[in-house]
Amino acid sequence: MTAMRNKAGTPNPTDKHVGSRVRLRRVMLNLTLTDLASRLGVSYQQLQKYERGANRMGASRLQQSSHILQVPVAFFFEGAPGPTQSRTRRKERPLPDYVIEFLSKSDGVALAKAFTRMRNMKLRRQIVRLAVEIMGRM
Repeated sequence: MTAMRNKAGTPNPTDKHVGSRVRLRRVMLNLTLTDLASRLGVSYQQLQKYERGANRMGASRLQQSSHILQVPVAFFFEGAPGPTQSRTRRKERPLPDYVIEFLSKSDGVALAKAFTRMRNMKLRRQIVRLAVEIMGRM
């Protein structure tokens, strides 16, 4: 199923959001594109299109994905843009795009897991200061 596109030819924001959530969860579970595609019964190219939002996932494929990725279907829509929801009216704030992008990469997931396992809060703050300092030099 092809996603609806706007006049500029870019993917529908909701399709893009759902795809990014599929990718986020796939990476969190250390599944490759090929692994998940095989379990869904689609090619890895098709899964790439879903993850980019270039193709829209149908309801049955979303439900199948939720079972494989061990999340409720609603997970894919958390924080999704919508015509009737404004960000100020939502009780919970969605993750910013840069956080989703960071956590959709294996390095981001590994760093987040390692960082959250650190119990020494002083060390955690030092690591954050170091990262900020390094980025200031770039």
